Amino acid sequence: MKSLRSINFYLIKYNRRLLSGALFVVLSTVFSIYQGVIVRNATNEIVRLISTHTAVNSYVFIKFGLILLGLAMASGLFLFFQRQTLIVMSRHIEFDQKNDLYAHFQTLDASFYKNHNTGDLMNRISEDVGKVRMYTGPAIMYVINTFATVTIVLVFMLSINWQLTLLVFAPLPVLSFVIYKVSDLINKRSTIVQQELSKLTSHSQETFSAVRVIKAYAREEHYTGELEKLNADYKKQNLKLTLVEAFFQPVMVLMVGISVIATVWYGGHLVVSKTIEVGNITEFIVYVYKLTWPFASLGWVTSLIQRASASQVRIDELLNYKSAIQNTPEITAPIKGRVEFKNVSFTYPDTHIQALKHFNLTVEEGKTIGIKGQIGSGKSTLANLITRLYDVSSGEILIDGAPIKKHDLSTLRKSIGYVPQEVFLFSDTIKNNIAFSIDRHYSDEEIYKAAKDAGVYDNIMAFPEGFNTMVGERGVTLSGGQKQRISIARAIISKPRILIFDDCLSAVDVETEDLILTNLKTVMKNKTSIIISHRDSALRYADMVIELQ
Repeated sequence: MKSLRSINFYLIKYNRRLLSGALFVVLSTVFSIYQGVIVRNATNEIVRLISTHTAVNSYVFIKFGLILLGLAMASGLFLFFQRQTLIVMSRHIEFDQKNDLYAHFQTLDASFYKNHNTGDLMNRISEDVGKVRMYTGPAIMYVINTFATVTIVLVFMLSINWQLTLLVFAPLPVLSFVIYKVSDLINKRSTIVQQELSKLTSHSQETFSAVRVIKAYAREEHYTGELEKLNADYKKQNLKLTLVEAFFQPVMVLMVGISVIATVWYGGHLVVSKTIEVGNITEFIVYVYKLTWPFASLGWVTSLIQRASASQVRIDELLNYKSAIQNTPEITAPIKGRVEFKNVSFTYPDTHIQALKHFNLTVEEGKTIGIKGQIGSGKSTLANLITRLYDVSSGEILIDGAPIKKHDLSTLRKSIGYVPQEVFLFSDTIKNNIAFSIDRHYSDEEIYKAAKDAGVYDNIMAFPEGFNTMVGERGVTLSGGQKQRISIARAIISKPRILIFDDCLSAVDVETEDLILTNLKTVMKNKTSIIISHRDSALRYADMVIELQ
């Protein structure tokens, strides 16, 4: 339960629903248990009629029946209310937790995503949060129900005969011992199950993303076989967990059966000795069966709590992850565009590969610089550092003469138009992909102008639906060159002060490249621009070209 302490924040937030739900549980339980008193009175009335040979008064039993019906309806009504408060509360908590987890994902740096599979992250925000919801909803509800039922039944039973009460409750310590022993095993196996599910999800996600490559190399059978192996491991661990969970139900039934036998045997002895009435036996049997579900649910609830505990550990592992990129803004003024690298060295934290060593460069405001070099020389690293996807290992980057860390991160990134080497388009219309860069509404004229400057307007208009064409997942319906040019349009539409083009013309021919560069020459006027390319022709409009070794 220690790992579930972080959930207390949400329980406190929705404390009114929690307290109201607890009250409804108690009221529902009281009306349900009081039926035992009516059954006792009805039984005693039957015994009295039999012993005195008195004629049956049907109105008396009609009254008993109506009272039982009223108690059942009242219990059902408050049962409805308890589910409307506690289960709805769990849905609110699930909603908040998913939003909090997703918002935290947005704050994490690039190295985090290099070290975590997308499938695993998706599994934690869906499956793990869902298992925690089962704790904040059904588990809490049934725990309250069990506590209320046991307490109220115990009060009713002790008011009749304490010896018979103790005999009925005697099997419960055995039940508690079994739960204590098995719960730890459930926790361990639940953790293993979640780990196997993450592997399965990650493999599936990767397979779907790379389906074209898999088909091109005729590797469908291999990946199907890999999925079958992972699925078999997941099934194996689930079966082990199910075996442990299945042990609870027979134990519950056995304990309830023992309690009923004890009630009839010892209760009969007490009736003969005239210590209790005959109706008390039927009353006790009603109480025993009222305890059946609360105690029968203990095994299931314990399983829910253990699974939630294992899932919350995985969730907290991500929530406790602190991004290496911290936003501590001292400067919120608009960025003009002067960029300076002062003795910058950088080593990637995940691979420990040194990409830059004592690098110095100054790009004056409004100037265009070209960068070329061999693969692995650190060209893309420069773009990553300017956008603060990473922070330098040593040295300093200055923007407008001030350290880059002093600039507000959101202002910095909104002032940069970045076309990455690996283009990513969202599964949306071309229009929305171009208008993605800033949270503002762009007119159709602005979108068309950006597409024309990127040399992709004619290609888009050739599609039957034009700018409303859906590009498919990751832009799968477009060619590499079309995706690159749409990405350029997305970068320039917001008219940023700094433009970074990271080898974004590699998939277009020389003629198209010349058209795009001619258009971009006007776009880049009075803006600080960095063009990274393997082609010398792409750098011909640069004010200065440097080569990285």
